[in-house]
Amino acid sequence: MIKLLTVIFFTLTSLGALETNDKLFECTEIFKARKSELLIELERIDEQKQALSALKTATEELLKKREAKVSIDEEEVEKKLTEISSKEKSVKKMLQKNEGILKEIKDVKMDKMSETFAKMKAASAANVLSEMQPQEAAAILSSLKPKTVGTILSKMDAKKASDLTLILAK
Repeated sequence: MIKLLTVIFFTLTSLGALETNDKLFECTEIFKARKSELLIELERIDEQKQALSALKTATEELLKKREAKVSIDEEEVEKKLTEISSKEKSVKKMLQKNEGILKEIKDVKMDKMSETFAKMKAASAANVLSEMQPQEAAAILSSLKPKTVGTILSKMDAKKASDLTLILAK
């Protein structure tokens, strides 16, 4: 009986060992399959990493090119701004010079007009000035001597003389 029990025990143990071997074999197969899946996933991740690295490099190069272009454009804008500023200064100087020349011309013109009106008879000067715009007539009168202005205004219509006197008083 002991022999029988021993045989049964060894048989059961052998069956258990076989069953454990089968389970170990299955686990090994599962681990091998999983290992190959992980290797494939690792390759895919590596490919994506390489693609991302290439994209990063390309983006950096593009950014450098754009920065260089922006820098060049900024320099051109600065040049043009400097050029425009210098031209603006030049134009302002010319404008001031022209305004001075224009003022001189107006002064010479006014002096000649004043001489002309000063040489005219008071009645004739009054008639001519009465027909002019009040501002222009007042400008001419303001360049004449006060005695001459008084004589000319006395020969004018009272309303017109009054208007010109008010303009001259300003």
